[in-house]
Amino acid sequence: MTAALAKPLARFGRTAGTMLRATWVRPLAAAGVLTVVVWQLGIAPFLDGIRAVDGAALAVGAAIGALTIVCCAWRWTVVARGLGLRLSFPAAVAAYYRSVFLNLALPGGVAGDVHRGVSHGRSVQDVGLAVRAVAWERTSGQVVQAVLTVVILLALPSAVSPSLPLVLGGLAAGAVVVVVASRARPSQATSRWARARRAIAGDLRSALLARQAWPAIVLASLVVVAGHTTTFVVAARTAGTTAPLSQLLPLAVLALLAMVLPSIAGWGPREGATAWAFGAAGLGAAQGVATAVVYGVMVFVANLPGALVLVGAWLPRSGMPRTEGAVDA
Repeated sequence: MTAALAKPLARFGRTAGTMLRATWVRPLAAAGVLTVVVWQLGIAPFLDGIRAVDGAALAVGAAIGALTIVCCAWRWTVVARGLGLRLSFPAAVAAYYRSVFLNLALPGGVAGDVHRGVSHGRSVQDVGLAVRAVAWERTSGQVVQAVLTVVILLALPSAVSPSLPLVLGGLAAGAVVVVVASRARPSQATSRWARARRAIAGDLRSALLARQAWPAIVLASLVVVAGHTTTFVVAARTAGTTAPLSQLLPLAVLALLAMVLPSIAGWGPREGATAWAFGAAGLGAAQGVATAVVYGVMVFVANLPGALVLVGAWLPRSGMPRTEGAVDA
């Protein structure tokens, strides 16, 4: 009996350990970054950032946030329909607001995206494909963001330009993966890797690289990056930074690139990246943290409609139809 259970228990232990590490390592890393920032700079820059927030900044952030949410939802519908999934635009906007709010309110920074994919998948009876649509939608946006970051760093040399090789290396690695996967051809192999390769190649061809899809994805992503960058510049001005726009833009795009890393409700990599970037540019690490705090508050307030969507999903729906992508998981 003991021998018969040994292997299953060992497999279960390894699986459970892997899941625990995946669940906790990333938030712990973000907490470590935040701890180092507080240890080095103290709590004062965080308080300064909170005190600097005013109604004008919040109003601008909400307006820009609405535009970026609409563009993200449009990008999601393009990708989902490319994969053969139905997704109405109003439902996509509501679900995206809820998704971003959950990303900002919960550890890890991806809980909202998982919820969005699972909810949409349950409404269309294909959770796996819906989750893939969310993953490709986020990935496509991050690729465009990385390319735009490189362009800005090349066009506006600054004190953070030495980071360009690192950004280029990551972008090149991602491009190689995309090219290899897109050129893959279906084969008769039945291995897990062969099935995964066929699925990735099919997704890329139908959802991202199709003639009717990629222009909309690129346009939506450019508007989203421009909106986030503008919000960061407004946050910097609100926090008291008087540096010229040509000096702020490279810092903004690098800070935004760091924000795609796992965080604790949005905190961690953002503050670490802005502290380093502002310090390297001679603007002061504390000023960078204050800017990050203002940005975080602006973005959180701008996405509070997501909380209303979340609460609305719990309320009774007498006679109200559920829309795909907006159901509660």
